[in-house]
Amino acid sequence: MKRLALSFCLVLGISAAFAQNDPAATYAGEITGKNLQKHLSIIASAEMEGRETGTEGQRKAAAYIEAQFKAMGLQSVPALNGYQQFYPLYQDSLLTTSLTAGGKDAIFGTDFIAPLNANETGKFKAKKLIFIGYGIDDKLYSDYTNADVKGKVVVFMLGEPKKDGKFLISGTTRGSEWSFPGISKKLATAAAKGAVGALVINPQQESFNQRAVDNSKKTGVYFPRANDAKMINYALLSHAFARTILGNDFAIDTIIATAKRGEMLKINGFEKKYKTSFSFDKYRNTINASNVVGIIEGTDKKDEYIFLTGHYDHLGMRNGKIYYGADDDGSGTVAVINMAEAFMKAAKEGYRPRRTIVFMTVSGEEKGLWGSEYYSDHPFYPLDKTSVNLNTDMVGRIDTERKTADSLNYVYVIGHDKLSSELPIINEGVNNKYTQLVLDYKFDDPADPNRIYFRSDHYNFARKGVPILFFYDGMLKSDYHQPGDTVDKIYWDLYEKRVKMIFHTAWEMANRDSMLKRDTPLNMGSR
Repeated sequence: MKRLALSFCLVLGISAAFAQNDPAATYAGEITGKNLQKHLSIIASAEMEGRETGTEGQRKAAAYIEAQFKAMGLQSVPALNGYQQFYPLYQDSLLTTSLTAGGKDAIFGTDFIAPLNANETGKFKAKKLIFIGYGIDDKLYSDYTNADVKGKVVVFMLGEPKKDGKFLISGTTRGSEWSFPGISKKLATAAAKGAVGALVINPQQESFNQRAVDNSKKTGVYFPRANDAKMINYALLSHAFARTILGNDFAIDTIIATAKRGEMLKINGFEKKYKTSFSFDKYRNTINASNVVGIIEGTDKKDEYIFLTGHYDHLGMRNGKIYYGADDDGSGTVAVINMAEAFMKAAKEGYRPRRTIVFMTVSGEEKGLWGSEYYSDHPFYPLDKTSVNLNTDMVGRIDTERKTADSLNYVYVIGHDKLSSELPIINEGVNNKYTQLVLDYKFDDPADPNRIYFRSDHYNFARKGVPILFFYDGMLKSDYHQPGDTVDKIYWDLYEKRVKMIFHTAWEMANRDSMLKRDTPLNMGSR
C-alpha cells in the first residue's frame, strides 16, 4: 500500500511539474464538461425560445453572452461602443401594387405578383417591350447581343440554358450565379443597360399558390446584401397572363416550353410597341440583430488577430415547438465562452497572448450566414491582419452515420488543406501532444455532396482570404434541425476534449512568431 501511495504521489508530482512548465495545459484544464454544461443548459433552455435571429429569444441569448464576457473581464471592441455589433434586417409589407400591360389591368395574385424583397417603392412605364431570353449577359453566353433595351421594359425567363445536360456558363450540372442569386443579377444587368422595368416569367411556375401570394404581401425577416447593384422593379407573370398579353407576338407558349427544358431560346431581341405601367408601394420595418464580441488584447503582436467563432442563433419556435439547438450551435457558442474564460484566466495570471484574441458569437447563421457576412463586409479589425478564424459549429454530439470504432474520439476538421499550408501542421501537432482525437478530413473533398465548407460562418472569412479551420461533429441525421436537439443528448467528455483541442490550437496560433502563411488556393469552387 505504501509503495502504491508513493507511486501515485510521484505521478501527481510529475503531472504538476508538467502543468507548471506548460501553461497551455494548465489553462486548458479550465475547460470542463461541468462548465460547458452550466452555460449550455441556459443557452439551449426554453427561456431562449430557440434563439431565432431577429426575435426576442435571440436578443435574450445575446444579452446572456454579453453578460458572461463582461463578468470574466473581456474588453469590448473600441469601434463598437459596446459588446455587440448590430446589423440591420428588413421585414417588408405590401401597401399597393398595380400592373397594366397593353391596356389590360392585371389582377394581383392571379395574373402577377411582385416579390417584396426585390422591389422598391416606385413606378415605371414605357412604350416598348423587348424580349431578352434568359436575361443573361456573360462572356460565355449573352442574350443582349444586338439588343438595345434603353428606356424599355424587358421580358425574360428565369433559369439559364444547358447543352448536353450541362449549364453553358458553369460547364457543370450546377447552375451559375445567373441561377443563384439569379433574379437580382439579371435585374441589375438590365438596369445597367438602361431598361426601366421588367416582366419576368418562371417557366416552372404556371400560376401562383397561396404561399407565393402571401409572401408577396409580407416577407419574413431578411438580410440586405452589402453592395447590391442598382436593380429595376419587376412583376412576375402567370403563364396565362403572359399568354394573354404576349402570346400572339412573342410565341410565348413555345418560349416557355423551351425554357422549361433548359434549352437555348432562339427568339431573342424581339421588341414591340406595347404600353406598360407598373406601380409598387411598400412599408419597411428595420429590425436589428447582432454579433456578440469580446477581446483579450495581445502583447507584442496585439495588432494581429485570432478569431474564435460560433453562431448562437437557431430556428426558434414552429407550431408551438421549441427548436432548442443545443448542439447546433449552442455547443459552439458555449465553447467560445468557455475558451474565453480559460484564456482570460491565463491573461490575469501573466500569460496574456501575443496576438489579440477575438471571441465572437454570431447570429443569422441559420438564415444564410448573415452575421458573419456582415462582419466580413464591415470588419472592425483588418482582415489582412487576421491570422486565422477557428469556427466551432456543432461539437457536442456524434455522427450517427459514422460506424467506426472511433465514434467517441473524433472530430471533423474542415479547411485543413486550403488557404494556409500551416493549418494542419499546427492543429495536428497540438492534437497529437494533448488530445489524440481522430481528425477526419472527409468534408474537405471538393466533391463533398453536403458542401459543408460553405455552410457555416468560417466561409465568410475564407472568401476574404483568411485561413480557417472549422470543427464539426457531423450530426446531419439525428435531431439535426429538429426539436430533439437538446442538452441531455450531449456527449460531455467528448465535447470537453474537442474544445480543449481547439483551445490548444488557438493558443499556439496566438503565440507563435508569425501569422499563418496564405499560400494555398481555395479548391472548393464557389458557394
